[in-house]
Amino acid sequence: MQASFESTVALPAGVALHARPAATFVKTALQFRSQLTVGLDGKVANAKSILAVLALGATGGTVLHLSAEGEDAPAALEALAGCVSGLVE
Repeated sequence: MQASFESTVALPAGVALHARPAATFVKTALQFRSQLTVGLDGKVANAKSILAVLALGATGGTVLHLSAEGEDAPAALEALAGCVSGLVE
């Protein structure tokens, strides 16, 4: 059984997770082999699915809960957290 890792990161103020930022997020997630999820307010989405990420409806300042399970989970979480922190409109 592989270890599961979790992290939280806030979307920058004024940056919603809509088409362009969500595409950047998903593109980052797709670079890893681990199972990656992103969640907020009890909803959880596959971080590698653009439609699932968009369906979360995350808005600026929202705290996202990231989780990863797999061989490259720590690196994946670090990359996703960095991606979210660096998102711009």
